[in-house]
Amino acid sequence: MKKEIASKYSRAVPRNSDILRHLSEDVREEFLPLLRKKPTRTLSGVAVVATMTSPAPCPHGKCVYCPGGVGIWTPQSYTGREPAALRASQNFYDPYLQVRARLKALEEIGHSTGKIDLIIMGGTVTARSPRYQRWFVKRALDAFNGVTSITLQEAQVKNESAPHRVIGITFETRPDWATAREVRDMLYMGATRVELGVQSVSDNTLKRIRRGHSVKESVRATKLLKDSGLKVCYHMMPGLPGQNPREATEELKTLFRDERFMPDMLKIYPTLVVEGAALYDMWKRGSYHPLSNSEAAEVIASAKRYFPPWLRVQRVQRDIPAHLITAGVKSSNLRQIVHRLLEERGWRCRCIRCREVGLASREREIKGQPHLMLREYR
Repeated sequence: MKKEIASKYSRAVPRNSDILRHLSEDVREEFLPLLRKKPTRTLSGVAVVATMTSPAPCPHGKCVYCPGGVGIWTPQSYTGREPAALRASQNFYDPYLQVRARLKALEEIGHSTGKIDLIIMGGTVTARSPRYQRWFVKRALDAFNGVTSITLQEAQVKNESAPHRVIGITFETRPDWATAREVRDMLYMGATRVELGVQSVSDNTLKRIRRGHSVKESVRATKLLKDSGLKVCYHMMPGLPGQNPREATEELKTLFRDERFMPDMLKIYPTLVVEGAALYDMWKRGSYHPLSNSEAAEVIASAKRYFPPWLRVQRVQRDIPAHLITAGVKSSNLRQIVHRLLEERGWRCRCIRCREVGLASREREIKGQPHLMLREYR
């Protein structure tokens, strides 16, 4: 219809956000579902706002797969071309400006921003000075509140009745930088969830990629975070050097067989070869071969069928633009490929994301009535 009308009056085709901006309040709600772009962004009722800290090196050095860093003025482990990284750079890594820009973008395409899940990423966030971390959180809250506070505590109190209420704060860090001191500081800043760059549960693999910590640190951090009432999200990287597809699948399954792990959430990032990383040189020499699209889909699908129903699989691939990926998974629809594979084989993923009403109802009819389920594990 947009194209027909634009053609009739010899005008450029308007964006959905332009139409929404000019609708009166009495008809806006009626047309919002039709004009809202990327509806899955807020199907759960919460808008995610991702922010990035300024570029800084990881204390241990650089992992073999890491493409970014201070040298090219990007947060460690990011290329700088990911959507969140681009927003951060364009806004001078100022959390206030990043938040305001993201809120504006979400509202323009028809999303509600009343409830916010704030993510603070950028490498090893907890390795930054406590002063910087607290400034970053306060500055972000000031943006949500629409008013500047003097202290972090004041900003937290004001946010309880702000138009953009933060209902969760996530910190991204490494297992060896999630000790008692860092956990205490994160709780003080309002953390509800921590994303741990576990990457592998094999000490040999961790040593091979120059990760700088062992499985012991991952176990210790997981226990400490859970005992502190925080949700734990693992980042895992199937296809790391020395790991074949079968071993990659087994590692993902081990997370839910071994009670030392049991993350609440999971982000699966198949290992990619990006120019500028040590892994690129290994690939060029022929000593490393990443998982192909089909191999990565096979690994993830084979593991997904064993995932418990209390887990949420948040992501199955990185946001790195395909033209920056030298070798590895380049398909932007890996999740759809994985689900197609599950369906073809009669398998099913039981994770929360695959079952939640907002997403599931778009694909199939929801049968039965909801009921309370209680599961216990040590």
